[in-house]
Amino acid sequence: MSESWLPHVVVAALAERDGKFLLVEEHTAEGLRLNQPAGHWERGETLVEAVRREALEETAHRVEPTALVGCYTTHYPQRDITYLRFAYVCDVTGFDAERTLDHGIVRALWLTPEELAAHPTPHRSPLVMRCVEDYLAGRRFPLDFVRHA
Repeated sequence: MSESWLPHVVVAALAERDGKFLLVEEHTAEGLRLNQPAGHWERGETLVEAVRREALEETAHRVEPTALVGCYTTHYPQRDITYLRFAYVCDVTGFDAERTLDHGIVRALWLTPEELAAHPTPHRSPLVMRCVEDYLAGRRFPLDFVRHA
């Protein structure tokens, strides 16, 4: 009998404004890390709803997804966890300055791709830069690429 295996499904928001990307600095089990606003897909919501919720919870910015950049996987052998990441292009549609950010989030910040690549805080995963690179290369899939029944 084999062990069951389930990947962790997550969403990530790629919001760009004036050449800078919305990112979060967050506490993780590995220490302080940079990431796109991202988090787990929860029961009862679509992936688009999940990315809206995660961006708001982690940055206090309201976003509206416009396209899918891609689907990505990464595996962390030390914890034997695999993540399946759906990364969405998002427009920022609002900001709630009074909103408290999720536990573990230190701050939201806007960085150019060059600033992100050179930042002294490590990235949460190799997918952080990969998603930005794919966005800059023009990768876009329609939102209905992923269909919910």
